[in-house]
Amino acid sequence: MSSRSFAEYRAMFAIDDRDLDGVVLDCGGGASGFVAGARAMGARALAADPLYALGAAALADRLPADLDRGDAMIDANTDRFVWEWYGSAERRQEMRVNARSEFMADIRRHPASYLAAGLPRLPMADGSVDMVLCSHLLFTWAGRLDREWHRSAIEEMSRVSRGEVRIFPLVRLGDSEPVGFLDALQADLRAEGLVCTVRGVPYEFQRGADHMLTVGEPRR
Repeated sequence: MSSRSFAEYRAMFAIDDRDLDGVVLDCGGGASGFVAGARAMGARALAADPLYALGAAALADRLPADLDRGDAMIDANTDRFVWEWYGSAERRQEMRVNARSEFMADIRRHPASYLAAGLPRLPMADGSVDMVLCSHLLFTWAGRLDREWHRSAIEEMSRVSRGEVRIFPLVRLGDSEPVGFLDALQADLRAEGLVCTVRGVPYEFQRGADHMLTVGEPRR
């Protein structure tokens, strides 16, 4: 499970204060601090991830090893990453550790905010949230998850959202190459009446990963 901070989410998804007016779902939330950070600002947020079924104690046991594996992958592929946004490896590590702590505290205090569920099926009513965020799942794992899976996942996120779905990043894990089926996938979604837009964001860590895909109409 990855541990990303609320500040990272704001940059990855170009989130402004207006985006936090409604209910926001972090889909594939992992051990991120997004829900806790949104709550601290008075916003309403939920996260969904199949691993939440393990319970808080089991998650706490596995998080240090998950964090170590992620750091080892970065250390072995330093040329694929840029550090301007973080400033230093130490700052990134500090943000991740803090995010993990915030996540663990929040899931223990507010377990109902964390849904044990994953794409492409979410146990939520149509239009039950105002915006959906999806970080480092779609497109990141395009080598394992094909175009049809992505289409089903985006349709499902669009079903539960009254507004916009935002997906980051748009390159594959490992080689940072663009996803070959992205254009065809957008054509599929547009044929169903969904509005798709690729937007730049003020964040880049994986080299070339500085855009998100938005699907649906932004909230006014």
